[in-house]
This record gives sequence, C-alpha cells and structure tokens, in this order.
Amino acid sequence: MEKKRNAVSSFIEKYFLHFNAAAVVDAAKAYEKALESGQKMMITLAGAMSTAEMGKLLAEMIRRDKVHIISCTGANLEEDVMNLVAHKSYERVPHYRDLTPADEWKLLEQGLNRVTDTCIPEERAFRRLQKHVYARWKAANDAGRRHFPHEYLYQTLLSGDLQQYYEIDPADSWMLAAAEKNLPIAVPGWEDSTLGNIFASYCIRGELSPSAMKTGIEYMTWLADWYANNSASGVGFFQIGGGIAGDFPICVVPMLHQDLEQEATPFWSYFCQISDSTTSYGSYSGAVPNEKITWGKLGVDTPKFIIESDATIAAPLVFAWLLDM
Repeated sequence: MEKKRNAVSSFIEKYFLHFNAAAVVDAAKAYEKALESGQKMMITLAGAMSTAEMGKLLAEMIRRDKVHIISCTGANLEEDVMNLVAHKSYERVPHYRDLTPADEWKLLEQGLNRVTDTCIPEERAFRRLQKHVYARWKAANDAGRRHFPHEYLYQTLLSGDLQQYYEIDPADSWMLAAAEKNLPIAVPGWEDSTLGNIFASYCIRGELSPSAMKTGIEYMTWLADWYANNSASGVGFFQIGGGIAGDFPICVVPMLHQDLEQEATPFWSYFCQISDSTTSYGSYSGAVPNEKITWGKLGVDTPKFIIESDATIAAPLVFAWLLDM
C-alpha cells in the first residue's frame, strides 16, 4: 500500500501528469527509489542557485541524507554564505528587464551587483566575508598548509566568527548544513568566483602564495578516490543547470574506466538534469542524456531524465517530493 503523502507531494502527484510536469514526478520517484535501494546521490549546482535561496530546501536535503556529495561553482559556494550574513541588504529588482545601461551603472555605483532580479551588496556581503576567510588563507599560507576552497569556508562557518552577522535563519543555509556534516564538495573552476578573484589579488600583491589553495586537478583526483570508495551500491547524478558544475564531476567515471583502466568502475546509477537549455548542436547543457552513453558516463540501463524548465521552479518541487512536504 502506498503511503499517504503530504500536501505539496500530493498536489504534484495528482496534477503533474504530462510533459515536463510528468518528468518532474518521474525523476523524483526514481531519485527516491535510488535512495531506498542504498544508492548515494550527487547534486550539482550551476547558475545562481544560492542567490535564488535554494538553500532553504537544500539544507534540509543535506540534513536528511538525501544528498551525499555536491559539485558547485565557486559562485554558489560563496553566495550561500553571503546571503547568510548580508540578506537584509540585498535589493530585489523585479523590473530588471526594463533597466537601461545607465540604470545598471547606478547599481554598480551603489555597490549592488545584479544577478537577474537580485542585487548582492558588495560591501556587506563580499567584504564582510572576505576578512574572515582571508585570516584562514593567511594562517594556512604562513604555516605551509593547503586546503580546498570549500574547506576554508567550512572552517570559517564552524568557527562561529560569522554568527554575529547572521541575517537569515541559519537552518536555511545549505553551506552551514554541509559544514556541520562535513559533506564532500567539489568546486571546479573556483578561480572565476569573487573569492577566487580576491585570492588571486592577494597572490599578485605577494601576500599569499597560490600553493595555499588546492586546485581543480586535486579536486578531480580526490573525487576519483571518493567515487571508487562509494560507487559499489551506485551513485546517482542530479544536475541543476549545465556547465562546469556538472561536466567536471560526471567525467570522473570515464577517467577511471578509460584512463586508469579500472574497467569494473560502475557508471553513474541515475541521471537527471534540470535545464532551460534547448537541445542544440555542440552544447553540453543542451545534450540529451543518451549522448553521455557514448562518452562512457552513463550505461544503457541507467535511469535518465531531463526536465526542461527553470531550475528555480522544478528543483524545489523535486526536493519537496523527496522531503514529503
């Protein structure tokens, strides 16, 4: 007998019956089945999901062991923490489509960096966080220690130094939830984030050495070890958006299989991508899942789903199903 589901899940099950709506339900049910069978799940975050406050649900997904590893852009890594410490100073611009170049310049002069309909306050977000993270970069640099980008943020969050600034319920921060569980995270291409740029500026001034920061190659070698140790029962891949956050980690399987000749390496055991990228020629984000079979990432029988929708709409619905909201 099927269990009685709560309000949001019941609504989804009753009315999401066709096309992209049905894909949401199918993907959510398969995700749930994968967890029930003992598989682990990776979630990848592209775009500006942290600024979209995806943390309100993702933090609970982490606490309830619905996700076991995350791959994200440097922007998503830092912007969740920035939202935690400076949310009250964020500015929403619902009429952003009507802004002129002159209007955009005025936002820059006010120190408001726009992400679609939301402006991040530079001084209260970036600079407030910068001094605390820099202290940890500097201490590691001077002691000859090296850490990954997410580890420095974990240290900063767990130290309690940022609590004085909290402007949202800390339960809504996915980075804080991840730090408390020491959740594995990969951050490919971290250098192009704001904190990555700031770190580079300190290196240019000679205050820090690049060697204090572990690199993308080291993230890949670490991920290879993690996958080898966790894939016996299956590891699924839930991709939000496209780009490097997804393309980087999914490649670990063909690398293990083809380059390291570990032929027993299992394929990813589940795959779902939420993307508004249309199917197109040469596009990774717009490639249909079956293309990944030819690259040795997915198997013929891997459950595969693609939800062609705005991730800020579809991902919360999948998470709501998994959390039985």
